[in-house]
Amino acid sequence: MPHDAIPQSGIHPAADFSLRRVGAMVLRYWYLLRGSWPRILELAYWPTMQMILWGYINQFMASSSGWVAQGAGVLVSAVLLWDVLFRGQLGVSVSFLEEMWSRNLGHLFVSPLRPTEWIASLMVMSLLRTLIGVLPAAALAIPFFGYSVFGLGFPLIAFFANLIVMGWSLGLLIVALILRYGMGAEGLAWIVVFMLAPVSAVYYPVTVLPGWLQTVAWGLPSSHVFEGMRGLLYGGTLRWDHLAWATGLNALYMVLSVGVFLYGFHRARVRGALLQTGE
Repeated sequence: MPHDAIPQSGIHPAADFSLRRVGAMVLRYWYLLRGSWPRILELAYWPTMQMILWGYINQFMASSSGWVAQGAGVLVSAVLLWDVLFRGQLGVSVSFLEEMWSRNLGHLFVSPLRPTEWIASLMVMSLLRTLIGVLPAAALAIPFFGYSVFGLGFPLIAFFANLIVMGWSLGLLIVALILRYGMGAEGLAWIVVFMLAPVSAVYYPVTVLPGWLQTVAWGLPSSHVFEGMRGLLYGGTLRWDHLAWATGLNALYMVLSVGVFLYGFHRARVRGALLQTGE
């Protein structure tokens, strides 16, 4: 058989380039995108959030730069505490996603593992991931910027606890959404917490926000934590009212998120979704 008669496989020459095949693949990916609202949300999310967040920061700095200068380490503290919330949420979500990526979810639940035990293990891993991520950054802030967040003392523990518990609540809600919508909702693990950044008053007080957004902000534990942090740095006293509000809201949201997770897990088990890791 002549060599040139042997069917060729693999990549076709450039002369065989087909716009029709390109169009078919584009159509396939378009259908995947169109059928997944979390992916569409993610496309518009980052530019919008950056614009809103830095717009409010700019507005605050323009009118209150002197106040910022008075609070030594206020921005460093805000960044580090915000990372506690972010990593607390991500620790729960990513630990769950690792089971999905390895297609191990079904194997877990042919064992005696109970959903509540799984929740507890996700929270423990979240705490460990957060400490591993935040402690080195906090230590490096001392030689780099001459500021130690540990100087906040006992209030730091209260701030940390409230932010990581809020992160756990968000993480459980995201897991429930992934169980409901499949891996198409995976991107929510990285974007949901940042949706709350503009109304969490991380780098500016709640009063900078429009009136209707202030109402939303006061319903978040994170806003009370960051207001309490600024009160401590500027005034030297702990605002127990903010701490009480943050703790109470966290207790409420944790009960709700565990309930949503358990319901979502039950529905996923009924549908057989625990054995499916697709879109």
